[in-house]
Amino acid sequence: MTSSARPDHDPRAWCMALTLGFWLVCLIRLGIPTAPYFDEVHYLPAARELLALGEFTNREHPLLGKQLLALGIALLGDNPWGWRLVPTLFGALALYAAMRALWHATLSRFATLAYGALLGTGFLLYVHARIPMLDVFHIAFLALAFWQCAGAMREPETGRWRLALAGAALGLSMAAKWNALVLAPVPGLVFLVMRARAGRRRLLLSRRGAPVPGITLLEAALWLGLVPLLVYAATYLPAFWFERGAIGSPDGPADLIAHHIAMLGMQSGVTQPHPYSSQWLQWLLNARGIWFLYEVIDGAQRGILLIGNPLTMLLGLPALVWAAWRGIARRDGVLLAPVWLYTLTLGFWAVADKPVQFYYHYLLPSMFLLAALALALDALWQAGRRWLALLPLAGSVAFFVYFYPILSAAPLDGEMAFLQWAWLPGWR
Repeated sequence: MTSSARPDHDPRAWCMALTLGFWLVCLIRLGIPTAPYFDEVHYLPAARELLALGEFTNREHPLLGKQLLALGIALLGDNPWGWRLVPTLFGALALYAAMRALWHATLSRFATLAYGALLGTGFLLYVHARIPMLDVFHIAFLALAFWQCAGAMREPETGRWRLALAGAALGLSMAAKWNALVLAPVPGLVFLVMRARAGRRRLLLSRRGAPVPGITLLEAALWLGLVPLLVYAATYLPAFWFERGAIGSPDGPADLIAHHIAMLGMQSGVTQPHPYSSQWLQWLLNARGIWFLYEVIDGAQRGILLIGNPLTMLLGLPALVWAAWRGIARRDGVLLAPVWLYTLTLGFWAVADKPVQFYYHYLLPSMFLLAALALALDALWQAGRRWLALLPLAGSVAFFVYFYPILSAAPLDGEMAFLQWAWLPGWR
């Protein structure tokens, strides 16, 4: 990853077009339901309290995601569009940044655009982009960080500002939701390992060698280590200004450290069973979904089901195996990266001290699953088997169209209409 990308081959315009199309589809029926649904009932009240600086609520999660929701309410009003428009923008950012990251990693137009098509029709990102939960924010900032890290490796002359932006994005991702913590240290650790393997005698101060020539290890530690922590801490400033329960007040945590200790307790203290809870093995097989909505509302029976695309979630598993085998055989870090990142982000939930888990935690691992699938399809494309490479993409779009009514709260034909799409017991 040392040569610069050729601008005439860069599919930037196509990436923008895919992103715009995805965003416009997200806007269809964005105002339905007109009442809060699923976890909106937790995050919208917290956003309102932030706007009023009234009571410090929803303390188990960081503040940034709720600040962004409050921004939407402040700009568009306390209504469905005010609640949900900002998440759609961040869903679009996540899609675009993920494509740009893969482009800088591979310089493959087909892999980049295939990845965008797979993510946009993979169900998970689409559903999350249309609901004011915290997941889409931390995903978007992580994708932005990985885009800038890959860009710094591909174009070292832009390395300094890209790493600075990546560090800020990592801090913002952690400040949106703690799920980002599992990946936040990865860019810095990769820089350390690659620079050490380059065999530089002056390890801390040498500007030569991978991954970003011109940047010392000490400077990388600033951008990828210190900056994320400072940005993360800065997002907590409003927590000191609440009228009730503020940090440092008599009825609130003593300081920021005490607040985080309390957050840890709240995160691991939820042990009451939930009808939609699931485990990582079920996520891997796409065997357990969540009905975000299923009721008569706004004049019709409507539903929103969170599952993964039935085709690509399963095709991605052999793609991961292929990427691991071929990556090891060819010592290809680009192929191995999605394998390691998928294993890390899914494995975290296998050992996490969080007794009650949900399928929406699979959003981040699924992005690496689909990256591996895009790379596998790109190998078919480069080998001349183009119809075979295009078939899963067409299938992904077809499944998205078929499931679209229960991804977008479309009017359904009666109370039992869900049976048309609930193919597995875990989807009911």
